[in-house]
Amino acid sequence: MPIALISVSDKTGLVAFAGRLEKAGWRLLASGGTAKAIAAAGVAVDEVADYTGSPEILGGRVKTLHPAIHGGILSRGTDADRSELAGLGWSELDLVVCNLYPFEATMARPGAAEAACVEEIDIGGVAILRAAAKNYARVTVVCDPADYERVAASLETSVGESGGLGPELRRELAVKAFALCARYDAAIASWLEPESSVGPFGYAGQKLRYGENPHQKAWLYTDEPGAGPLGGSVLQGKELSYNNLLDLDAAWRTAAGFDGAAAVVVKHLSPCGVAESGVAESGVAESGVATTDGESPARALEAAVACDPLSTFGGVVAVNRPFDADSVRALGETFVECVAAPSFTPEARGLLAKRKSARLLEMGDAPSRTAVGYETRSIRGGFLRQEIDDGDPDGTEWKVVSKRAPTEAELAALRFAWKACVSAKSNAILLAAPIDAADPSAGYATVGIGSGQPNRVDSTRIAVGRAGDKARGSVLASDAFFPFPDSIEVAAAAGVSAIAHPGGSIRDGLSVEAADAAGIAMIVTGVRHFRH
Repeated sequence: MPIALISVSDKTGLVAFAGRLEKAGWRLLASGGTAKAIAAAGVAVDEVADYTGSPEILGGRVKTLHPAIHGGILSRGTDADRSELAGLGWSELDLVVCNLYPFEATMARPGAAEAACVEEIDIGGVAILRAAAKNYARVTVVCDPADYERVAASLETSVGESGGLGPELRRELAVKAFALCARYDAAIASWLEPESSVGPFGYAGQKLRYGENPHQKAWLYTDEPGAGPLGGSVLQGKELSYNNLLDLDAAWRTAAGFDGAAAVVVKHLSPCGVAESGVAESGVAESGVATTDGESPARALEAAVACDPLSTFGGVVAVNRPFDADSVRALGETFVECVAAPSFTPEARGLLAKRKSARLLEMGDAPSRTAVGYETRSIRGGFLRQEIDDGDPDGTEWKVVSKRAPTEAELAALRFAWKACVSAKSNAILLAAPIDAADPSAGYATVGIGSGQPNRVDSTRIAVGRAGDKARGSVLASDAFFPFPDSIEVAAAAGVSAIAHPGGSIRDGLSVEAADAAGIAMIVTGVRHFRH
C-alpha cells in the first residue's frame, strides 16, 4: 500500500484530496493539525508522532524532522534501501503533500512583530519538500493545492509504481517545489536584510504568446503560486500579452493610489489621461487600495479619456472603483485593449461582452504595490532593485517661491497633478484642471501630458500642444527641476497659472523670475519623481 505524508499550513482543498487518496488505496500519514483536520472529516489517517514514536516538541517547531520520515522519503527504491528501512520498522513514503508557513503574508502585515515573523519561518516543511523533490525519480511532491486535482485524477486513472504517477509529472512537481523553497528562502533573507545578495524569485505563471514583439519569447512569473496576472483574474478576452501586462501594471498602480474615484488611461507604458472625480470619505485601506464609497468612476473615466482621445485608442484603462454600466458608456466608441477594476457589475459585464476584443481584469483587493515594496528591473549582466515610489515621503513641505502664492483652487489642482505626475515617464510635464470649471470640488483631470522626451522643454511643448485651449488656467507639474526658464516661458504663453516642481537647479532663480514676470504661482516640493 503506497503511503502519503501530508503536512500543510494552507488546508485549502485538503479534505477532498485526502478522501480521494483514501479511496484510491493510499495510507495517509499526517502531522498534528493536518491529521486532526483529515480525521474530523472521517478519513482514516495516522499521526506522524505515532508512526515515528517521537512526539511533536518545542511547541510544534519539530514535527517531521525524524529519520523515519526522511529515510522513507529518500529511499531509492532498491532492495538494499527497503531492507534497511524494514529493519528499523519503517516504510517508504511515496507522496509528500506540503505547503509552508505563511511567512511572506505575516511579514507584510503592518506592524508585524519580528518574533511573529520568525515563528512563521518553516523548517520541517522545507526539509521534506527538498527531500521529496530530490527523490522525484520515485516520490511525488505536491506543494500547491492547485495541483491536487490533476494528481488525484492521475492516481484514479492509472496504476503502477509511485501510485501510478508518471515520471514527467513527478519531475514537473519537483521543479515547482524547489522553486517554492528558493523563493521562500529569498523572502526571508530579504526581510532580514534588504541588501542581501539573494535575488528576487517568482513562481512560473504562464508562457506568454510572445514578448514586446512577435519574434521574442516571454514568460510571466508571479509573487504567489497560481496567482493570476497582477494578482487579478481575467474575466473576458484573449490571453494578456507582455505589453498588456506592463501597461496594466502602470495603470493599476496609478489608479489605486488615489483616494477618490479615479481613472487612468495608459498607452505604451505612458499615461495619456488621469482623473479623480472626488475624495472617498473612508480614505485608503491598509491594502493600499482606495476604499469603495459607492461613487462611480464614470465621470473620472470620461475626463481621463478626454485628455487625449487619439492616444486612448488601443490603450488600457484602470479604475479604482467597481466598473459599472455608466463607466462602459463613458468609454463611448473608444476601443481599449484592457480594463482593470476592483470588480465589474453584472450590467457592465453584459455590455462589455459585446466588446469581444477587450480583456477584463478583475483586481479584487489587490494592492497598488508589491507586499515587500520593491520593484526589480533587469539590465545586461544583472538587475536593479529599488523601493517603489509611492509619492512624497512623510514630512515633505511645499514652499512658495514666487511673488504670487497659489489660490486654494490652484493648490488643490497642483496636488492632483503632482500625484498623477509620478506615473509619467521622465522628463514628465503634466497639465491639470478641474473636471467642472464651475465646481472644483467635482475633481480634477489631466488636460495635457508630455513625457519620455530627452529634454524638458520638448515635453512642455507636447503637453501644452495636447491641451490646446484647455491649457489656459490649468496648473503644471514637472517631475524634476527646470534647468532653464524656457519651459516656464512656454507654459506662460499657453496660459498656465501655477507650477509645482522639485527645485534644486543652480538656475532655479531664472525659473522663478520667469514665473513672476508672467504672474504664475510657483511651488517647490523638494522631491523628485523621475520614472525611467
